Amino acid sequence: MEHITSEEITGMEKLFRLNLINSVTGYKSANLIATKSKENGVNVAVFSSVTHLGSNPALLGFITRPTKEVPRNTYKNIKENQYFTVNHIQKDMIESAHQTAAKYDEEVSEFHETGLEEEYLDDFFAPYVKQSTVKLGCKFVNEYYIKENDTVMIIGAIEHIYFDEGIQAPDGWLRLDDAETVAINGLDGYSLPSLLDRFHYARPGQEIKSFFKKEA
Repeated sequence: MEHITSEEITGMEKLFRLNLINSVTGYKSANLIATKSKENGVNVAVFSSVTHLGSNPALLGFITRPTKEVPRNTYKNIKENQYFTVNHIQKDMIESAHQTAAKYDEEVSEFHETGLEEEYLDDFFAPYVKQSTVKLGCKFVNEYYIKENDTVMIIGAIEHIYFDEGIQAPDGWLRLDDAETVAINGLDGYSLPSLLDRFHYARPGQEIKSFFKKEA
């Protein structure tokens, strides 16, 4: 088994270190976050840091990179207008979604440059990605500065949820493999997860039960 120490990590060539550390922590969520500026310019960018924070209230969070040296349109627009959308990346969207990571000028819309389509639902301020089959409308709640690497964690309240019919189980759970939602491996690898099983709530001393496998 390969073994790498912290000292060796520090001494690595930059790109090699980026690829290693971004992939070694496992698969990450793949989402497009869309915002609109006060001048009505629209922005959409790929993020692999969106994570569930709680269901009551329904909250999510994501990490944005430092804003001091490089303009961060997503962060700027959210702070100005409070609203943003989180849109799953599906199998047939990965090329367009990945292209949103390019450093376009602020006045250039990634929607226009990548072929992604914006749409507005139920008078929500920020645009959604039309091609996405799972999308969330969120409102900014708070932010937390992370001094260890000069990043910011944005907290958003989920105000709207949209998804294609047929992917929801009777208990509310969404089967994301049916939606062809992809995951990100590292910085630039896109994978299509395949569901292996789903289990009932785990309790000490109780047998593990599958939702799908019939008991003998």
